[in-house]
Amino acid sequence: MSRPIELHYWPTPNGWKISIALEEMGLPYEMVPVNIGVGEQFKPKFLAISPNNRMPAIVDPDGPDGQPISIFESGAILQYLARKSGQFYGANERERVDIDQWVMWQMGGLGPMAGQTHHFRQYAPAIIADQRQIAYGVIRYTNETHRLYGVLNKRLEGREFVCGQLSIADFMIWPWIVPWKNQGIILEEFPHLKAWFERVGAREAVQKGFKLGAELRSGGLQASGKAAEDARRVLFGQRAR
Repeated sequence: MSRPIELHYWPTPNGWKISIALEEMGLPYEMVPVNIGVGEQFKPKFLAISPNNRMPAIVDPDGPDGQPISIFESGAILQYLARKSGQFYGANERERVDIDQWVMWQMGGLGPMAGQTHHFRQYAPAIIADQRQIAYGVIRYTNETHRLYGVLNKRLEGREFVCGQLSIADFMIWPWIVPWKNQGIILEEFPHLKAWFERVGAREAVQKGFKLGAELRSGGLQASGKAAEDARRVLFGQRAR
């Protein structure tokens, strides 16, 4: 039996991508918490495997040449795990290209845009006293996130999953739909997306991966108090080191 993969993780949409995939693929793994609210992502040991100081990251003790390999960036991780497991990555090059473009769509579009929407709608009000200063950011990113939901909704018309068959594209995208309310989205506006979201979310492995480390989350970045203020400073005040 393969040695377990180390999953360096915190329960956020980017973390859920990997925990869900590992559960769906049936790969053995162990979770290594990286508390991003207190700055554990800046520790030298973590930076050695994730130089961008972002989780998730993995360490596979059984790498391609039998030696350990570390990987950061969720898209690269899922592509690697799909190749390693031989699952959820299409049956031929045409199918893999289709999957890859939706993986990149999530990484370059939905993830960053929805993330900014979260920031301006959920977190910025606790940081900036004059709410007029954040109004444009709220409008800009909410509208772009709404546009991306429309793109995905059209893609899912007549399809059970994003690329026909369940793939890593679904594992990449689904976690970023979970907080749709915080993005100012009305899910009923996107019926094909809504049906897909519920269909994927009903899968046992998806639920297990989604719940991984749920007990680690406490409070919220939009809360008051010193702990939340310190976490916001860590996450939103970063400059080059």
